[in-house]
This record gives sequence, structure tokens and C-alpha cells, in this order.
Amino acid sequence: MSATENGAGQSGHQPLGSGKRRYRGDFERDSDASVDDGTDDKAFVALTAAQAQALREKQPSTSPWRVLVIQALAGVVVALATWVIAGKASAGWSAGYGALAVLIPGAVFARGLTSRLTSVNAGTAMLGFFFWEAVKIALAVAMLVAAPKVVSDLSWPALLVGLVITMKAVWVSLLMRPKSLGN
Repeated sequence: MSATENGAGQSGHQPLGSGKRRYRGDFERDSDASVDDGTDDKAFVALTAAQAQALREKQPSTSPWRVLVIQALAGVVVALATWVIAGKASAGWSAGYGALAVLIPGAVFARGLTSRLTSVNAGTAMLGFFFWEAVKIALAVAMLVAAPKVVSDLSWPALLVGLVITMKAVWVSLLMRPKSLGN
């Protein structure tokens, strides 16, 4: 009985549904294999403390508070520009409220993530991230629902412009981050 007749295919390997568990190390590399599984056969090597420190100095992290300051500046600019372009104060207030619907939840999120409780270990950091992200989303949705009651003569397009531009200001803060701690 040949390999093709017993269902193993041309390479001699068992088909996926054969019931036998196969692991990556169980398979031989075929010379005619054209499938790249995206894995590298080199072993993972952990960084030493000195290498990790050098990497942190070369690629410093961006403070969430710095990001919020840049978003706030973008929110003020878009609110003023909307006021001037539309010629109505209500459009400026709407855009400003849209910016606040990003800034206030973002500040709550940043405060929650930078607290001592969420940095005890990796598990609490992950749980804290998901918890504070859920709080941020709920707060943003609540602010958007409350917008018609808070802003008189609300302009939804202006609010959305303020919201989107303030959100996208994160990219500006990433472009403006310091390149290394030595500079």
C-alpha cells in the first residue's frame, strides 16, 4: 500500500483529520515544500538586563499624559477653527464637546493604568488594561448620549469632527516623541 493509497498524501505525512496528534517538531522539511509557515527555526534568546536597558534608551516610551496634552491642543484648535469656519458659536462648542468626549475618558484611562494597583504584576496589568478600557468606552458613550442635553443647538457633524481629529492627534504625539533619551 502506497502513501497516497493510505491517505497520507504525497509527502508521507498523516492528513490533518487522521486522529493522531502531530507537533511542529514531528514534521520533516520536504525539499519541495513551498509553504512558508512564517516561523523562524532560530531559538528565542532573551535580552540581558544591559541589552534591555539599551533598547529602552534607544526607543523611549511615550507618556499617556503627553498624548493627552497634544490631544487637548488639537481639540482646542479644532473647536476654534470650527467656530470660525461655521460662523456659529454652537458649532465650536459642539466640536469642543466632541474633543472632551475623547479627552475625559482618555484621562480616566491613563490615570487607571498609571496607578500602583494595575502595575503589581503582569496579570493585574492586563486585567487593569481591560477594565480601564471598558470604563473609557462606557464613559465616551455616556458623554455622546448626553451631548444633546449638555450642548444647546448641538451640531452632530461638528461634534464628530472634534471627536475624530482629537482621536487622531495620537499619531501626531507618536511622531513628536523623543528619538532617544540621550538627545
